[in-house]
Amino acid sequence: MAVRENSEELRGAVAGPVLLPGDDGYADEVASFNLNNPMEPAVVVGATSAADVQAAVRFAVRHGLPVAVRATGHQVAQDARGAVLINTSRMQAVRVDAGTRTARVEAGVRWATAVAAAAKLGLAPMSGSSPTVSVIGYTLGGGQSPVFGRSQGYAADHVTRLELVTADGELVQVTADSDPDLFWGLRGGKGNFGVVTAIEFELFEVTEFYGGGLHFAGERMADVLRVWRTWAPSLPEQATTSVAVQRLPPLPDLPEPLRGAFVLHVRFAYLGTAEDGERLLEPIRAAAPALIDGVRMLPFADSPLIHLDPPEPIPYYDRTTTLREFTPEALDALLDFAGPDSGNPLLSIEIRALGGALDREPAVPNAVPTRGIPYVVFGFGVGGPDQGDPLRGWLDRMTRVFEPWAVDGRRMVNFLSKEEATTPEQVRLAYGAARYDRLAELKRRVDPGNVFRVNHNIRPE
Repeated sequence: MAVRENSEELRGAVAGPVLLPGDDGYADEVASFNLNNPMEPAVVVGATSAADVQAAVRFAVRHGLPVAVRATGHQVAQDARGAVLINTSRMQAVRVDAGTRTARVEAGVRWATAVAAAAKLGLAPMSGSSPTVSVIGYTLGGGQSPVFGRSQGYAADHVTRLELVTADGELVQVTADSDPDLFWGLRGGKGNFGVVTAIEFELFEVTEFYGGGLHFAGERMADVLRVWRTWAPSLPEQATTSVAVQRLPPLPDLPEPLRGAFVLHVRFAYLGTAEDGERLLEPIRAAAPALIDGVRMLPFADSPLIHLDPPEPIPYYDRTTTLREFTPEALDALLDFAGPDSGNPLLSIEIRALGGALDREPAVPNAVPTRGIPYVVFGFGVGGPDQGDPLRGWLDRMTRVFEPWAVDGRRMVNFLSKEEATTPEQVRLAYGAARYDRLAELKRRVDPGNVFRVNHNIRPE
């Protein structure tokens, strides 16, 4: 179907812009956070409302086109060529209800906006490590908070309502009572069942926490990780931690000790007093002298200081895996792979300690596949297509290095790269067979034509 020939039909149905390849503004409208994963749809709709989303979905179905969705472009899971891309970034409404301690946000809202709105009322959401990620994309994939994760579970566990445009172009309200199966699948199943135009979720009466990050010289990573390995599992559920082996670029906005440095970054957050937090953190502080110690009482809005994720789009390649245990042998394997003499070029190899409430099913179960997994590993290397082959080689080696300790193929969906979830077999492995089969049955009911397939696709067959 020649989209260009029918674009006026679409322009007449939506209030937002409709752009084709070559049009002014098209490149900005389709831009992704990972510059190695460009989105090049047949047409992009800059949705301003749920009605625009409905019109775009109906157009796509009428002309036999798949639908892709972009809010911030942080995760591009499939090639968008030939698709109708719905850019939801203009949908920015946020409503916080202090009485019910809930928030409703539209599809384009980023965590920075939601956190600021909740903070005005002394509340906090289960935001992620990056303030520039979209609330909805993060939550539909589970959402692991570096502050609330071990004490409250996944962000998806605290969703109370979703507003969804389905494959037939209808706008429906989905709750645990209205459609239990769809409510289960949406929370963890990413964008496989429609376009979520708004989401409502619980907030917490938290204004500050004790946390931040410590950077150690990479040459001391063995000393610190030997302590972290046994320390992390001993923490109370009010504490969450991760570590990252990092080879940082020589950027001028980095403080001098970190500029172009090889470091171990220990992240920590504790929902309690500074005194108790300091006591908990003492073994890590005693393991080696820190280049920078940024752990202190922080307002919740400063939670991005825990991970210090890149604020601007970059070209990168990434992989993820899991660990069922972080044994001395697994630590030795990490030291060989990424230690001072390894020649490893990857910018970051991160290990997040899970457990606590992240292991428990919520009161209303959902499709999040990573419960019971103690650690998730995420690695990425920065470079353009000319560096793709060597970086992919190192990332593939990373998954092989940790394979003896990996957990049954399941993965944290928000960390799955474009190259890791391109086939039904890969997606089935990430979710686990029983969960995938239930999701596929749900897909057959709500999207039998697989309109929403530009994602970690769960096929209706």
